[in-house]
Amino acid sequence: MLRSVKSQFTPFLQWWPDVNRDTVRADALASVTGVLVVLPQGIAFASIAGMPPQYGLYAAMVPAIVAALFGSSRLLVSGPTTAASIVLFSSLSALAPPGSAEYVAHAITLTLMVGVIQFTLGIARLGVLVNFVSHPVIVGFTAGAAILIAINQLEHFLGVRVPPALDTFATIAFLAGHADSINPPAALVGLTTLGAGLVSRRLMPRVPYMLPAILAGTAMALLVNAVLEAARWDRSVTLVGTVAAALPPLSLPDFSLATFRQLAPVAFAVTLFALAEAVSIARSLAARSGQFIDGNQEFIGQGLSNIVGSFFSSYVATGSFNRSAVNYEAGACTPLAAIFAGVLLIAVVGASAPALAYLPRAAMAGILFLIAWNLVDFRNIRRIARTGASEAVVLWMTFSATLLLDLEFAIILGVMLSLVVFLRRASRPSLQSRLPDPNLARHRFVSDPDLPECPQFKIIRVNGPIFFGAVNYVAERLRVIARRNPRQKHLLMLARSINFVDVAGADLLAREARHRRAIGGGFYLHQLKDEAREPLERGGYLDEIGRENIFESKGEAIETIFRRLDPSICAGCPHRVFRECHEVERGEEGERVGSGEAVAEPA
Repeated sequence: MLRSVKSQFTPFLQWWPDVNRDTVRADALASVTGVLVVLPQGIAFASIAGMPPQYGLYAAMVPAIVAALFGSSRLLVSGPTTAASIVLFSSLSALAPPGSAEYVAHAITLTLMVGVIQFTLGIARLGVLVNFVSHPVIVGFTAGAAILIAINQLEHFLGVRVPPALDTFATIAFLAGHADSINPPAALVGLTTLGAGLVSRRLMPRVPYMLPAILAGTAMALLVNAVLEAARWDRSVTLVGTVAAALPPLSLPDFSLATFRQLAPVAFAVTLFALAEAVSIARSLAARSGQFIDGNQEFIGQGLSNIVGSFFSSYVATGSFNRSAVNYEAGACTPLAAIFAGVLLIAVVGASAPALAYLPRAAMAGILFLIAWNLVDFRNIRRIARTGASEAVVLWMTFSATLLLDLEFAIILGVMLSLVVFLRRASRPSLQSRLPDPNLARHRFVSDPDLPECPQFKIIRVNGPIFFGAVNYVAERLRVIARRNPRQKHLLMLARSINFVDVAGADLLAREARHRRAIGGGFYLHQLKDEAREPLERGGYLDEIGRENIFESKGEAIETIFRRLDPSICAGCPHRVFRECHEVERGEEGERVGSGEAVAEPA
């Protein structure tokens, strides 16, 4: 117990042995790229959230460090996100004017509440909930989010001012209707950034392509702006602009009971979204990098990041698609990349804010276009589409919902669809007839419909749990089996693949045993697992089935059941399915020879 608690609060001890000179160098380079990306993004996110601009940067500092230390993902970077900012604005704007001191106080208190709920869920080990986010959900959600990232950057790439709070398709429609407002210099900077990134990836694969790309884009922006200023044109490339040079100040959430009551519904809604977003991003990165994600630890890490962040002027932070994708693409190896990025961001904002004003928004948009393209996993999309219709439906529904609905609802929809697919499969466990094959060694059992069956004795294998959702299906299949050959009054169920039996399943097995006895036969179980035996034992169902009818050895089961068959039917059976049948046949021949029936001759 003590070791488990220790591991929950010292997860960094698990990856620290992997830190070496090479990983530190890679993580340091990745952190520089991450800082360059988050500077304009953090300011934009704060504006979306209705917070003063510097708060978007505060949310990318301390929470990123804490989440990296206490989470389980080596690549996830926490901070402000578009979706979290939108959720925050829609939730708090009805309680206070956006940007006001009261609004900021509500946002900081909400951050503390969200962090406490996240942390509690992690300590309670409810991280298992994230296991229901299936692979098709992750792939579909990631692809949809990539498109959202690209669409949200179109205004900066094209230099067109888009009204705030427009949804995805409204943004596209607005841009299409204002094509004459496109700023060619901004588009030139964006295209330069894209081109430099693509060339860098091809010619310098070991260098994070974002660095040459952003340098090329910035140089082009400065050149274009200089030319335009000299020519006295009225268009220019928009830069990030002035960034507050203040470090994250200490803050104190409002601990009044009235505020907690007022924000409680919002806190639970934001918690659900933030955890789903963070863990989904962590799992998508883990699937690409081959790492393992502990949902409980991720809950704890996200919770602590928001709890600590609420005392450093941060609003709700969660896993950031932009920063995490940049971190991964830039070659990050350990969580030190996120820690370096958080520390470096504090230093950069505190000491070099004026220089950051020259970063062009169009160049940042070009970088995010490249990242968005890399997030779409075309290979896995094709595989899932070929694997089966159910998985493909889950993928495309999640993808569509990501574009059409809020991100949290897209994830919930994907999870629900995955559960429906799972429950449908689990509720229809396969029942296979099994027969010994005389052509195989030791007459191994197979599912060959061309092999003859014993007229009195049926053997089936059930593959899957027998629970309340599967009871009707299994019962109907058993009735079909009974109707096809009414003389097969004895039924042996091979139960090795039955991993779970609930009360409804146990009652079904007991009913089948009573039915078989009533018609003069019997019901038998072979290799019943402990997980399935325990509910039968506790509920008294094992006694109804008959403990003598539970077998561990298949040979013992067949031998015992064979002695209970009607010998008159066996005498006229031409199939001789079991080895015991041949032994009986040889015994009958011996009796006839011993009695003189086969050698008697007329006098």
